Amino acid sequence: MIITLENRTADSVRTYFEKTNRPEIKQVLPQKAKNVEEALEDYEKTLLPNATSFGQTVCVDGKYVGDVWCYCINMDNEPNCMLSFCIFELEYWSKGIATTAVKMFIKNICAQYNVKIIGAFSFAHNNASIRVLEKNGFIVMEEFEEDGVWSKYLQYEC
Repeated sequence: MIITLENRTADSVRTYFEKTNRPEIKQVLPQKAKNVEEALEDYEKTLLPNATSFGQTVCVDGKYVGDVWCYCINMDNEPNCMLSFCIFELEYWSKGIATTAVKMFIKNICAQYNVKIIGAFSFAHNNASIRVLEKNGFIVMEEFEEDGVWSKYLQYEC
């Protein structure tokens, strides 16, 4: 199994939006964009100079299976950015793909953006995502309740 990170495109954004609107994904991953047009608009912003977000697609043996990205990139703040990821093809869950993709992505953004501290949020019930983050060196810093849902904030130092 060969895992690679590739450049996002408008087509991958459309696919991602469609695939992540399934109930299995929505229960573990909140979505900012309410429709595909908003998702494409957010993607277009990542292409601008001084963009504050950056993402890549996750491919397994050439098949697009998910995304990994950082947002709120700002070297004057701590953390310097926030990390998120999603493997949207359910048959690829629990195979170590997200763990490997996050590891590769962290290496990329630490070098490309010179970030020092990366933050991440996860629903407290999303044990798989929390485990991916912990395997990559993230430490749970805080657990909190928001709108009746428990979440965890984790942090990583490059």
